[in-house]
Amino acid sequence: MQQSIHSPQPQSVSASAFDSAAQLSNLQQTYTMIPRVRPQTPLLDSIAAPADLNTFTTAQLIVLADELRLFLLYSAGQSGGHFGANLGVVELTIVLHYLLEAPHDQIVWDVGHQAYAHKVLTGRREQLGTIRSKDGLTAFPERAESVYDTFGVGHSSTSISAGLGMSLALRHQGRAQTVACVIGDGAMTGGMAFEAMNDAVQQDADLLVILNDNDMSISCSIGGFSRHLAMLWESGYQVDISDTGEPILCHRPDMQAFDRRKRHKEMRDVPQLEDNLFKAIGFTYFGPFDGHNIPELLRVLSLAKRLTGPVLVHIYTTKGKGFAPAELDPVGYHAISKLPVDIKCDTQSTNKETSQSSSKSALKYSQVFGQFLCDKAAHDEKLLAITPAMEEGSGMTDFARHFPERFFDVAIAEQHAVTLAAGMATQGVKPIVAIYSTFLQRGYDQLIHDVALQNLDVMFAIDRAGLVGEDGATHAGVFDFAFLRCVPNMLIAAPKDENECYHLLNTCYEYQGCTAVRYPRGVGTGAVIEQPAHTYKIGEAAVESILGSDAAPKKLALLAFGTMVATAQQAAESLTHDDAVGCQVHVVNMRWVKPLDTALLETLLAQGITHIATLEEHMIMGGAGSAVNEYLLNESTAFKRNRPAVCNIGIPDRFIAHGSQAEQMADCGLDIDGVVMQLQQLLS
Repeated sequence: MQQSIHSPQPQSVSASAFDSAAQLSNLQQTYTMIPRVRPQTPLLDSIAAPADLNTFTTAQLIVLADELRLFLLYSAGQSGGHFGANLGVVELTIVLHYLLEAPHDQIVWDVGHQAYAHKVLTGRREQLGTIRSKDGLTAFPERAESVYDTFGVGHSSTSISAGLGMSLALRHQGRAQTVACVIGDGAMTGGMAFEAMNDAVQQDADLLVILNDNDMSISCSIGGFSRHLAMLWESGYQVDISDTGEPILCHRPDMQAFDRRKRHKEMRDVPQLEDNLFKAIGFTYFGPFDGHNIPELLRVLSLAKRLTGPVLVHIYTTKGKGFAPAELDPVGYHAISKLPVDIKCDTQSTNKETSQSSSKSALKYSQVFGQFLCDKAAHDEKLLAITPAMEEGSGMTDFARHFPERFFDVAIAEQHAVTLAAGMATQGVKPIVAIYSTFLQRGYDQLIHDVALQNLDVMFAIDRAGLVGEDGATHAGVFDFAFLRCVPNMLIAAPKDENECYHLLNTCYEYQGCTAVRYPRGVGTGAVIEQPAHTYKIGEAAVESILGSDAAPKKLALLAFGTMVATAQQAAESLTHDDAVGCQVHVVNMRWVKPLDTALLETLLAQGITHIATLEEHMIMGGAGSAVNEYLLNESTAFKRNRPAVCNIGIPDRFIAHGSQAEQMADCGLDIDGVVMQLQQLLS
């Protein structure tokens, strides 16, 4: 139930109360190095479950925050993983588990980048070093991993919808349990969050939403919503909560202490705070509060959780809090790799995720895309580029710097990004949507209805396609061939290496219509990018090699898509070196998933191919191999006449657990040994 502001006049929090809280807060530590040796954490070590927090004093909780932050630093150095967001929610996580009775009460995390502290406090402390490793903890909350993980996440902006569903189901069953949703300011830019808030008010649901405002998602938050949050913070006031749960307008304590000029701001700013966006929607709003002040969080959240109806508590935090280098560079320290074994751990040697590569000479595919963007934009004024909050990850930083008026970061709003591009395309420009494969799934209706149905001139640069390693199933881009190739008007290209990626990007850009270039996470093979850019013939594959004797009794056409071409080549070499197999292998770089090079397929059949195998880093079901099958069975008379044996090699019909990319590939039989074994079975 929404409540009104109790008093129209600002009231100051008592100086003694603030000084007491500040004194306790000053116990918190800031670290400058990631420890290599497991730190001493006696309070943290005493916690086997959240209920163990019940006996802690406020002072002990503050010391616990220091220990937990230091332990997270150590663990991140050992295993790598998400970094800054976890350091920023240490105090909030402690307070939530202190005040709520999990797992009876439901705590729902959004995205999951910030759930490491939650994992530590819920019985997984000593396993945290295994996070993102095969058979270890997942990178995100997962229901199968712990009863304390109430909802599996990985994509943003889902927590309020999920929490609302829980609240309504509990109400239906007459069960009195608190549901608390933690969502960041970046995730709040996703439209799904506002759809859920609108419905929560409509349902008058008992729901506690905690908005963790650090002015960051992965990159800096942007847009009108971010400016609105900044206004709430900069006003110098807060909507506090009285002992009876009523909103009270007052000066913010931190502004009293650190910027007394804020106390003299004109009162015209106060109505803006009262009429904020959340209150206008229908939520009872409190905040903003210091998210690192444990006494303040204990007071506010203990009162807020007693209220009925939809309630939002707005806290502000610092991403990377407590680790000085991360506070200075929150984007660079969003995630880090494990510390190198042979380098001393200090702020200079801390190894960021973006600095690692398996080969110094090989470019990341995101870098290839970034290079193409800048090269093309320099000669074509029509090029505009769009990203849903993935500027750095998609390799667009240089483009954004050199062509700021042609760069559009729309925040975490994938559906909007796609339809924005469609609107642009109606006016004679050429928009490129740079998006991860896993996130394009969220804009699928817009891709079909707003782009493809109208056959608009939009190009999709699809990054992180295929298996992505430690981020696991939530981020795997293994469905795009299937959901794209069934859409009329779409062209789909899959480059084998960096050079082909560059020129396929150019080919699809020059094409008038809906196109997609799909490329993986990480570095390529080290292929040199040839200049100037050229175009390939649409739908034309290329025979990479023919290995083995013409006299061999078996002839295998190995049709490889994308980066699996290199694997196909190695597998072919292994097969043809085995005299017992007696096989000639035609290795084909298919290059295009749609349209297929059906003319080449007919040529291969005419040459007496006895076996056909498709190879892709994608789900077998509905993938590129399925496209080949459909053509052979439905349209090829030569296939019906000759009846060569066919198999499809790809990802089986299951979600692939996290691990290194190499481990995931082996798990699917897509490493060299696995592919050779499957080809041997086909040939036998």
